Amino acid sequence: MSKELLSLEPKLLWENFYQLTTIPRPSKKEGNAVKFVESVGKSLNLETITDKVGNVIIRKPATPGYENRKGIILQSHLDMVPQKNSDKQHDFEKDPIQAFVEDGWVKARGTTLGADNGIGVAATLAVLQSTDLIHGPIEALFTIDEETGMTGANNLQPGILKGDILINMDSEDEGELYVGCAGGTNANVRFTYKDEPVPANYVAYRISVTGLKGGHSGLDINLGRANANKLMFRFLKYAVANIGLRLASIDGGSLRNAIPREAFAVVVVPEKATDELKETIEDFFKIYKHEYGKVEPDLKFSAEKTSMPLHLMDEMTQDDLINAIQACPNGVVRMSTDMEGLVETSLNLAIVKSENHEVKALALLRSSVDTAKEDVESTLESIFRLAGAEIWFDGQYPGWKPNMDSAILKAMQKVYNDKWGKVPEIKAIHAGLECGILGSAYPNWDMISFGPTIRYPHSPDEKVNIETVSLFWQFLVETLKSVPNK
Repeated sequence: MSKELLSLEPKLLWENFYQLTTIPRPSKKEGNAVKFVESVGKSLNLETITDKVGNVIIRKPATPGYENRKGIILQSHLDMVPQKNSDKQHDFEKDPIQAFVEDGWVKARGTTLGADNGIGVAATLAVLQSTDLIHGPIEALFTIDEETGMTGANNLQPGILKGDILINMDSEDEGELYVGCAGGTNANVRFTYKDEPVPANYVAYRISVTGLKGGHSGLDINLGRANANKLMFRFLKYAVANIGLRLASIDGGSLRNAIPREAFAVVVVPEKATDELKETIEDFFKIYKHEYGKVEPDLKFSAEKTSMPLHLMDEMTQDDLINAIQACPNGVVRMSTDMEGLVETSLNLAIVKSENHEVKALALLRSSVDTAKEDVESTLESIFRLAGAEIWFDGQYPGWKPNMDSAILKAMQKVYNDKWGKVPEIKAIHAGLECGILGSAYPNWDMISFGPTIRYPHSPDEKVNIETVSLFWQFLVETLKSVPNK
């Protein structure tokens, strides 16, 4: 199990990551992780500060002779995305992650691993603990609640950090340097509905969309993966019109920043239409397998008899909801014309859930172009207001504009080329790195992001490549030696 990690190299880094797997730290519940990094800083007799929201800052003096180098801020976030398979029993607020090694990767059993951003945290702690590294002044910045609100970054006090260069370690492809990221906005939709009685001679079914890959709503949005909510409502629209289906409840998706992997609906149909329902389920399953089979080989779409619901959603709200969700954009909206292969603007229809006479739909918009993001906001506003729903936007965070003249970019390109004989790729990322927010509070900072190879973050398939963690560590160590003078 997780102790396999203790035999991996670099030893200090993996020991720290192992410790993190034993500490529950879902977003907004990372208090024990805060205590852990505090304890490391204090045990090393390093200046350790915890601010009012829970960000931790640890300062390590320069190696003798390197005091005149520009100050480095090593930045990572303490929280992790809590995603699990539906058949996995796991409490993310109490249970450790069950990590294991397989075929050159570290994985987790049925849950997210937390390599995003646990590897960055572990590497930073290893820098603080190491006694043989050469470096200028270092400040380690551990932020909280990156995944669901950027709370730590948004509340970081201006002026508390003294460094000149921010190195963010929250990227997920070894051999690439990231110099820009998308901004984002949360879309919040609310329908209110009344109860209607279940008509006589109806039977109840639980409709399930399961087995999808899901994944990171930014990094994986261009991979053509199915969205469980969109599949469910596509079926519901047809079944309402053609077999008299009525909706009692809906529960699709679980996290705003994860592509929804599962969706469930409790419905009723006329008893005489049960055979037609089964045939329709089978027809839509074939359609979905035809359209998504190569990218979603484990997709399942099924209906099982269930207990009769006490009430149904009123028919007018049901129809407005189904039509609005069917009309809602999802996935890549536009590719960048400035950087080949980069998604410019996207939308993830993450959650659709009914409870207490309300249906809430939550989406995450991302774009590296503010005006394009505003256009998608306007589109959503039009769709949902026409359907009689409330809609509002919050949680806005800025993007990070690339600086191709960055001194740390040029230094890291040289380090990588000197060590491995090739120049790393320079990229922007379609995800909400904290750099955009942090840079607005510290506009003088020179910023860059890099990391090891992590696949399928924000999903239970998350894994980190062991060899690239070693390369990432070596690159970090050599970069610290090569930081420019003030």
